[in-house]
Amino acid sequence: MMAAPLGIDEAAELARGFHALGDAVRLRVLSMLAAASAGEICVCDFVAPLGRTQGTVSHHLKILSDAGLVHGDRRGKWVWYSLDRERLAALKGALEA
Repeated sequence: MMAAPLGIDEAAELARGFHALGDAVRLRVLSMLAAASAGEICVCDFVAPLGRTQGTVSHHLKILSDAGLVHGDRRGKWVWYSLDRERLAALKGALEA
């Protein structure tokens, strides 16, 4: 049970995060990142396992990034992505409150 009702800004921020989770491809991206032994994956390494084009993968990663769920680090022409575990924990905590 929540201690207090959500404020407008807090609700909007949580909704953006939960909306980003509402897609099977994006959930697969997050699971791949969670399982990555190095803690990060190059954008190029998502294409084949997801069976999507580079453009589609980039679109999904942008949604996840805008929601604060992943971070990208550009290295040359490629971007390496990692999870924002604190943001994921905050979403989980909102459900447990």
